[in-house]
Amino acid sequence: MSLPLGAGRMTRAHLVGDPPTSDSLRDLRRHVRAEIASVTGRILRAGEPSIAVATSKTFRQLARIAGSAPSSDGMYARRVLSVTDLQSLVNKLSGLTAAERTKLPGVSSGRAGQLVAGAVVAEAVMDLLDIKELVICPWALREGVILHRMDRLPT
Repeated sequence: MSLPLGAGRMTRAHLVGDPPTSDSLRDLRRHVRAEIASVTGRILRAGEPSIAVATSKTFRQLARIAGSAPSSDGMYARRVLSVTDLQSLVNKLSGLTAAERTKLPGVSSGRAGQLVAGAVVAEAVMDLLDIKELVICPWALREGVILHRMDRLPT
């Protein structure tokens, strides 16, 4: 299942100002929560997950800011993001300009502008699905698609 909630898209569509205004942040939260709420029933009917995994550079950056291992520790270093850490991060990040966010550990200048939106999406997912902790995968959607295609190649 996929929802149109990418950090770049959400930033362009909903966030105004740098740092974002409280009204635009509220608008983003409302939109994101409504989108996710529309599918939570289907997700929850599938059963309680034994583990929740997050992919994408946005999640890796959020986990890094929250204190997870840097990329220099290698791809097998365990990285997690707790809902408690994420909630405080949303408040912190939304009060900083994009330039100020680039000074945080692991935040690239190219992604600093969309990090608030990514954090809001992550927070809503974790809240609505009652997820306490996300394990951060070093790969993202692109790698998953490649592996999926490779699995389907004739042997």
